[in-house]
Amino acid sequence: MMNGSVATENGGEGSSLIFLGTGCSSAVPNAMCLIQKSDPPCYVCSQSLSIPPERNPNYRGNTSLLIDYCQSDGKHKYIQIDVGKTFREQVLRWFTLHNIPQVDSVSRIILTHEHADAVLGLDDIRSVQPFSPTNDIDPTPIFVSQFAMDSLAVKFPYLVQKKLKEGQEVRRVTQLDWRLIEEDCEKPFVASDLSFTPLPVMHGEDYVCLGFLFGEKSRVAYISDVSRFPPSTEYVISKSGGGQLDLLILDTLYKTGSHNTHLCFPQTLETIKRLCPKRALLIGMTHEFDHHKDNEFLDEWSKREGISVKLAHDGLRVPIDL
Repeated sequence: MMNGSVATENGGEGSSLIFLGTGCSSAVPNAMCLIQKSDPPCYVCSQSLSIPPERNPNYRGNTSLLIDYCQSDGKHKYIQIDVGKTFREQVLRWFTLHNIPQVDSVSRIILTHEHADAVLGLDDIRSVQPFSPTNDIDPTPIFVSQFAMDSLAVKFPYLVQKKLKEGQEVRRVTQLDWRLIEEDCEKPFVASDLSFTPLPVMHGEDYVCLGFLFGEKSRVAYISDVSRFPPSTEYVISKSGGGQLDLLILDTLYKTGSHNTHLCFPQTLETIKRLCPKRALLIGMTHEFDHHKDNEFLDEWSKREGISVKLAHDGLRVPIDL
């Protein structure tokens, strides 16, 4: 049994990274483990029935990162990467714990791709925007590729349309300011005064997803959905190429074997050895991973390989100098 609260690395007043979600698309606990119990029952999923999520690092929402960027004048700006199916739950649990005020025109949202676990929380953003029944608020800027934008225009036409059609009623919806970014390591963009370099990666051989490189004082790469790195992207984030990362946040879906659209634990560790960051935190995990047990294994692996690697958990706050 796990006792006490989920640990955080308290960053004080400076910049930090808040892991809103570290799980796979179906999240953890796995619903089928609770509906059709195995014998013996799934240890990780069963914990969710007895241990509250805020005390259970094995309880995982859809992968999402909130960057709390403290600027030179001491003001904080917030940049969120992805708003998936569990966004509302993450707001209720982690925005309140970490005193995140709201998502407004000062905040920024960046999307890695347009799959459900990255975008289906877009509708719920209105619940943390300033209230206006007539949508008379400054929209939240959202950075997205053209491919994802085309898909979102079909999924969420009411969030994309610029003006009402004749005779159409005003309905309160999320207000977004769509800003296109390119799937190109050579085409950085700026969000809340922080520069981001797109990192195109393969999410299956028929689909390009984006990771992002950011930070000047510390180089951080966030790559949530990847099965293979194109050479141009790998060069940018490898120690032998564009320079050593201070922190790599990387996908690892299953504990064993392989998968056609995601890295799994064996491939993730090989990738980390190849890229050689100073530190890595793993995300995107299924219920196969047990936070404490697998971090014990990673402690030994880290000592042997000389690279600090751990499983992240929902609610984790990591101080970092950006």
